[in-house]
Amino acid sequence: MPKTVVPEEKRRRRRPTRSGTVLSERLIVEAALRLLREHGSSGLTARRLGLALDCDPSTLYRYFRGMDELTLAIGDALIGAALRGWEPTGRWRDDLHAIGLRIHAAYVAHPQAAQLTASRVTGRANELAADETVLDVLRTAGFPLPETVRVYHAFIDQTLAFAALDAASLALPRASQRADDAKWASTYARLPATTHPRIAEAAPLLSARMVTSAYPTALAMLLDSAANTLARLAAAPGDGRVSA
Repeated sequence: MPKTVVPEEKRRRRRPTRSGTVLSERLIVEAALRLLREHGSSGLTARRLGLALDCDPSTLYRYFRGMDELTLAIGDALIGAALRGWEPTGRWRDDLHAIGLRIHAAYVAHPQAAQLTASRVTGRANELAADETVLDVLRTAGFPLPETVRVYHAFIDQTLAFAALDAASLALPRASQRADDAKWASTYARLPATTHPRIAEAAPLLSARMVTSAYPTALAMLLDSAANTLARLAAAPGDGRVSA
């Protein structure tokens, strides 16, 4: 005889843990974020989570089928944090600029979690809401569907790629971060113009810029390109289609 399927909500623990806490997905994700911040990805285990939440590790599987599903929930939580409180202005460029900066900031605020989740597709509620929002902003602005998908693809991948890159730097030990940043002044700025003329002339600017994230600049360049495409489409005769 086949086993009776127990609905998900009935598998969830309602009794408090030993410390009096009633578990939920949100609490488990918050505990996982703390463990990632303190111990990195290698420290995120069911055993450590059980200790942090004062429960048997097996209890966690009432909420998540495994650690990979928890990883996806962590990524989705970061996206949810990014969009919390955001309101559209109706100006497509301003809206995409704000969304991009919010997503990037949410990930780099949790660099260890960002490294673990930035490349994942969660398929969960917050990710779906973010994707729907970006696509709607572009379609409402007047981008044809093929251009909408092209810009959306570049926008999302660029945002998450910079989040992962910047998170990787922030996740380094402080001494390594400082050593890397110092290279721009201690090495690049001291190269002679006779051997490295282009680096030598750019050294003061490189020292100032290379210790910051290039994401805001890259985002502005992407939006400039999208705005130029939209203007070209509006001015095009006939069906207004433009090649990729």
